Amino acid sequence: MPLATLDRSPPPFFKQGPSAFTRLTFYAALAVFLMVADARWAITQPLRAVLATLLHPVQQGLLAPARGYDTLSHYVRGLEEAKAVQQRAERALMAQADRVMRLEQLQHENERLRALLDLRPRASVPTLAAEVQYDAPDPFSRKVVIDRGGSHGVRPGAPVIDEHGVLGQVTRVYPLSSEVTLVTDKDAAVPVINLRTQQRGVAFGQPKHRGMELRFMAGNADVQAGDVLQTSGLDGVYPPGLPVAQVTQVDRRADSAFARIVLKPYAHAEQPRHVLLLLTVEGAPNPVSAASAASAAAPASGVAPAASTPSEVRP
Repeated sequence: MPLATLDRSPPPFFKQGPSAFTRLTFYAALAVFLMVADARWAITQPLRAVLATLLHPVQQGLLAPARGYDTLSHYVRGLEEAKAVQQRAERALMAQADRVMRLEQLQHENERLRALLDLRPRASVPTLAAEVQYDAPDPFSRKVVIDRGGSHGVRPGAPVIDEHGVLGQVTRVYPLSSEVTLVTDKDAAVPVINLRTQQRGVAFGQPKHRGMELRFMAGNADVQAGDVLQTSGLDGVYPPGLPVAQVTQVDRRADSAFARIVLKPYAHAEQPRHVLLLLTVEGAPNPVSAASAASAAAPASGVAPAASTPSEVRP
């Protein structure tokens, strides 16, 4: 074959078209034109919106792991902070509960002390404040021990009152403490007067029912439930006018000449803490004078005198 007939053009793969410099110049000018046109007329904004809409699910899917990690770490930190806040709140609540309990206790003590101060002017003798330490160990009597004794000027027979009324009488004195026999003890006796009828009598302790009873009152005596009894002052031990008890039950028995009269003491004999001792200048009289007062009250009310003394006093 003659050489002149051969195709000397390069294959399509090796065809370069325009030169590289020409293409660079063209595309650079096109880019500048598009940037100027987009800046002035925003011709690419619709295209950008379409592309952003199409790529949004892909973007969210790629961001999901990072967001999940942030959410989980935030949940863990929030859980730890919530536990710490709860522990601080529980500790604060316990502290507040302790303060509230102390506040309530102080408030009750303040109320009792104020009541004692209100009752104090009714006593015409010197007084001494004391605090109940514990109940006496004798299970067959109703006695308590207070933190005032002979070194504080306490004498045997001194009356003891709380914020409500007559609580008992000092029956044994030690240098730094004293023993008080409560009005509910079987040996306690308090001369009283009925405010409604001005009738005198003697109220005795009734430890079985933790109360008192008005003994040796005639069956036809004018005594009614609700009558208020106060100290008469005839025994020389208790000053007159101190609240003692209230009549709760009157049983007029046909087989007896005396009525059974049940009393409820005003003093809270089971739960006293702060008490007031009534002192005299020359010492308290002997408590056995209550028996003499009972004998003196008998002719005025038609009752029989009591045979037993109200309490045993031992210096």
